[in-house]
Parts: sequence; structure tokens; C-alpha cells
Amino acid sequence: MITEKKNNQPGIAASLYKPLSERDVNRIVEEAFRVLEKSGMLVYSDTARRVFEKAGAAVDAEQPLVRLPRSLVEDAIASNPSSITLHSRDGRCDAVLENGKVHFGTGGTAIYILDPDSGQRRPSTVHDVALCARLTQDLEHVHVFTINVFPNEIERNDDIDINRFFHAFDNTSKHVMGGLYSLKGCHQVVEMAKTIAGSKSRLQQKPFVSFITLIISPFKIDDLYGEMTCYLAENKLPVVVPTEPICGTTSPVTLAGNVLTHVAETLGGVCLVQCVQKGAPAICGSVGSITNLRTMDHVGGAIERAMINAAVSQVAQALQIPLYSTGGTTDSKSVDIQAAYESGMSSLLVAMSGANYIHDIAGLMEADLTVSYEKMVMDNEILGMCRRVLRGIEVNDETLAADLIIEKGPGTNYLDSEHTVRHMRGEFYEPAISNREKRDGAYRGGDALVRAKEWVAELRSREPEPLLPQDTRERILAAYSGIRL
Repeated sequence: MITEKKNNQPGIAASLYKPLSERDVNRIVEEAFRVLEKSGMLVYSDTARRVFEKAGAAVDAEQPLVRLPRSLVEDAIASNPSSITLHSRDGRCDAVLENGKVHFGTGGTAIYILDPDSGQRRPSTVHDVALCARLTQDLEHVHVFTINVFPNEIERNDDIDINRFFHAFDNTSKHVMGGLYSLKGCHQVVEMAKTIAGSKSRLQQKPFVSFITLIISPFKIDDLYGEMTCYLAENKLPVVVPTEPICGTTSPVTLAGNVLTHVAETLGGVCLVQCVQKGAPAICGSVGSITNLRTMDHVGGAIERAMINAAVSQVAQALQIPLYSTGGTTDSKSVDIQAAYESGMSSLLVAMSGANYIHDIAGLMEADLTVSYEKMVMDNEILGMCRRVLRGIEVNDETLAADLIIEKGPGTNYLDSEHTVRHMRGEFYEPAISNREKRDGAYRGGDALVRAKEWVAELRSREPEPLLPQDTRERILAAYSGIRL
């Protein structure tokens, strides 16, 4: 019997790269408590301030400053679920965020796409949202579709969210995650999700959608994100409260100072969710990076970014809070050597840290401004290799095959062994676009980028098939006139 491939399922558990010692982790947690209690957070949302005050936080009447007592933050950590499932609609690709289990997805909300026809950068559109979702559906190592491009042609702010999420739901059955642009849009998307699920309770039982409400560095919860966070917590839907401090600008320049800022800020977000609704599913998040001190720009492909996110992963695991992390990004403007080594290095490091859900890890480039379809395919290849690393080397009587070695003896081969047949498909990662053929003989030509382009071209040549049930789709389109097809 031939063993099937072993790394097709999401959620391989790993914690192989640990940039922090246990003492470092404990020190960072202690200092995060101290920062939140002594310095606090600026909270511009009236609802969030009331919720914090009711829970026992110190709210300054003169300014929107909220100081969070250690006991309040500790209680929030204890009440937040240690395991959160990002459900797929068909149940085939659920991402279970717990215990160092690792999953990969898209992300970034880029405002540009690298056009597959011209090769030039252009503003992204609703069509790109749909095509990115369709491509995610096909990529086996991409488990979650975090909506990765912005529909620039949508003029009304209140129509942005309903367009992004509708076209995501209609083109992938994998879990959909996304940021939000208006409170009305947030409400509309939740109502649309209830329609798809069949009821509010069904949606809460198996949420196939989750949301991102950013903590703005340094230490600010703005009015819009605060109000949306409270609304989503009331509805018991998964909400990511990520933070994006940048070394030298919105955080101390040192990596340790940046990690501390990450941890303290995102714990503030988790605390808000738990103050609204104990047990509501909050996911802490790390997105930050370093600064290019020559230009003061954000750097997407720095190896230090991966180190920071790996360190935050260690802290999140120690606190047993599910983590939304970042990896696979690059500052390259094209799908080239720089894109490959920056994406490959950071993807592997963050994956090896055991970060639960790593977003931005497929397709994002140019300091998080642009998405490339071809890079999504290339990154899928990188992620397959990462997953093989996370599986490690299985050691038991069967895999050691000592009896077989003795039976065969010196000077022989194993090609005709039943043991080889049993393990030949499951032991190695089989690449999808890498060219491993020799130049002579069976060589067919074409490098990995050529094959990635062919993959994208084949997908685009197929007629899109809506994945939402027809009657549900028609009801949604009738209810929301702002959706553009």
C-alpha cells in the first residue's frame, strides 16, 4: 500500500525556532503588564471607554487615556479562548489556532496588483478580490483567505466592506478574514454572514468569517476600530486585534522594545474584547517591522521582521492566546530572486516559531503595497516546503528500517523494496512548479516563474463558478444594492 501525502492537512504543530529564552518571555510579559497599568492606552471610542471603566480600568476624564490594572489584563487572558477555529464553509480546511499549530494565508489589503497581462503595477479592483479568492481556493498550502486587495473603484466608503466580503465568499469556501472600513459595512458583512450560515447561532457555532480591527501604534484604539471591536465581541465572532509598531518610529528602535510594544498593545485589544464579552474569541496579532532609516519607510522583507514575529509567537504561546502573525513579505517590486529569498526566509522562521496563523505569507510584495498572482503560486510552493520542515523526521521501527538494512546487506539498493513503495509518496514534499529535471533527456524547459504564470493563466481561462448557493446569492444581491459584479 502506498502511503498518502502527509502534509496536505492544515495545522502541523511546531515550535522549532525560539529567539527568546524562557526568562526573556517572562520579562516581556511582566513589562507589558507594567506598561498597560502605568502608561495605558489612548481610547477614542466612547463605547470602549465605558466598557473599560465598567470592568475596573482607570479612565482619565480629561483625556481619552485608559490605564489597565494588571488584574484586569490577567483576567482577560484567562477568559480568552486558548483554541479558536477559523472554520471553512465546507469543513475541508478548518484552521485550528492552538498549541503551536501553524496555518498560512493571504493578507495585506494591498492597493495595487501586479497585472498578469502587462506585468505592470495597477490599482486593484473588485475583480482582483474575486480572482485572488479563486486562486486561494486552488492553492493547497494556503488555508485562509485574508482579503488581500482593495477595490479602488468602489467610491462609497460604506460599500467597500460588503463588496470585499461578498466576492470573497462567492469565490472560496475557505475561511474568510478581513479588515473593515466603516461601521455600517461591518454590520452589513455580519448580517450577510448570518444569511449564508442560516442563523446567528449557526454562524457563532461555526464562524467561517473573522475580522481585523487594528490597534494603532503607539497604544491607540481609535473611534472606528474601537466601536467595531465592541460590536464584533457582542456578536461572539472571531476578531483579530493586531498591532503594527515599527522599530524607530512607533516603537523603540530595538527588537526587544518592539516585541514588548507588540505584546502590550495586542493584550490591550484582547482585554477590550473580554471586557465586552467574556469568552468571546479574540486573536492577538503581530504585524510590525523595522524602519529604513535612510528614507523612514516601512520595510516589508527584513529578516528582523521575522525575528520579531517569532518572538511574539513565543509570548503568545506562553500566554495560551491564539496568534495572527506575519511572514513571507518582501520589498521587491517583481517576482524575482529578492522576492524568493526574503519570502522564503521569513516564511520558514515564523512557521518554525509555531505561530498559529501567518497572514501576508502568500502573494504580498513591495512593502505590503502590491499583490502578485504569480507570487501567490510561488509562495504556495515555499509553504509546502515549510510544512515539510514542520513535520520533521519521524523516528520509529518502520521509518528507521534497521531490519530492512540488515536484510538487504551492503552494496544493494532499495528501489524494489515494499518499504519504498509504502513511503515514496508520503516522505518527500512534491513541488508543484519547481523544475527538477536535468537539462538533457526529459527536460521540458521553463523555470518556476514560467510555470506560475501558466497556473495563473489556466485559472483565468476557466469560467468562474459562484460558490454561494444560488438562492442565498440572489437574496444577498437583492439586499445590498452597492455590490458591484
